[in-house]
Amino acid sequence: MNNLKKFFKNKRIFITGHTGFKGTWLTTCLTNFGAKILGYSKNDEKRYSYEKICAFNKVQNVYADILDYKSLKNKIKKFNPQIIFHLAAKSLVSESYKDPYKTIETNTLGTLNIIEISRNLKNLKSLVIITSDKCYLNKEFKKGYKENDILGGDDPYSASKASAELIFNAYSKSFFNFQNKFGFATARAGNVIGGGDWAQDRIVPDCVRSWSKGEAVTIRNPYATRPWQHVLEPLSGYLTLALTLHEGKIGNGESFNFGPPSEQNVNVQKLIEDLSKHWNFNNKNDSFSIVKTDSFHEAGLLKLNCEKALFHLNWKPVLNYEQLITFVGEWYYKYYKGQTDMFDYTIRQIDEYQIAAKEAGLTWSR
Repeated sequence: MNNLKKFFKNKRIFITGHTGFKGTWLTTCLTNFGAKILGYSKNDEKRYSYEKICAFNKVQNVYADILDYKSLKNKIKKFNPQIIFHLAAKSLVSESYKDPYKTIETNTLGTLNIIEISRNLKNLKSLVIITSDKCYLNKEFKKGYKENDILGGDDPYSASKASAELIFNAYSKSFFNFQNKFGFATARAGNVIGGGDWAQDRIVPDCVRSWSKGEAVTIRNPYATRPWQHVLEPLSGYLTLALTLHEGKIGNGESFNFGPPSEQNVNVQKLIEDLSKHWNFNNKNDSFSIVKTDSFHEAGLLKLNCEKALFHLNWKPVLNYEQLITFVGEWYYKYYKGQTDMFDYTIRQIDEYQIAAKEAGLTWSR
């Protein structure tokens, strides 16, 4: 990521949700690049991964609610960022059924707060709003969804992300396109996996928690197909997008998909079977059990078309499926063995990813 490293060095970057799973990896990448970061996350979030795999002592950490407009505005204006990455969100479909109001409030009004505050920042050059691949009205087509496909959502989480996209579009058309002060875009990623994710009701964290106790993981929907990708894949896209916006090389108000190649759209059962190989199961069928439940709706198929990111950003995924499984499986196995410094190992994986990107000839890695 040499190009990115040169660009982000000494840049003032404001990150919401910096202690979450993706936020932690993004913050780790940017501190490794020498960026000056102010991270803003809710105080009640579990920060174990952040404190384990990120040089958090190099970050200005603010623990407050994204819905606290006054606090958020004061912190952003005082910090005076050049780049903003907005990742703070309620990020689980299952949780959105338990508390739909909080999910919709956080994901829509939190995004609105960031966008509204950004309007009047003097030195802002790039605003990247991270939403989700679930913002699309998913009819479970075999073709990948493009950025201009219809937005929607059959569950509170998906609807909240579609709503955030609509708010962004309204501000783009009503205000930002006329001001032309900074670059702005949204980013939509698929199902992201990788070391350091400990969320409940997510398949990989559920697996490793069970396997570390010698138990089979319980799964609800073994044949649900998702666009699995390592966390570094969309993050390289977000970083490239911020750089490109900063340089004015793409139009404002656009949205970009960042997903894996179609061959990585495998079902939940296959993902578990392949990950279980790194945990020395004698029989892969011993690694999971299936429980039928109709507790809430989950899509059976979701795919993304990422041709736009390839054309405008020269971005494409780096890791093949086997490399993805190795990156994820080895990270957690080493963590539970307790014999590896996970910060050092995380940096090592970032370096390995950079080498693979350079070998693939991607512009941002040079």
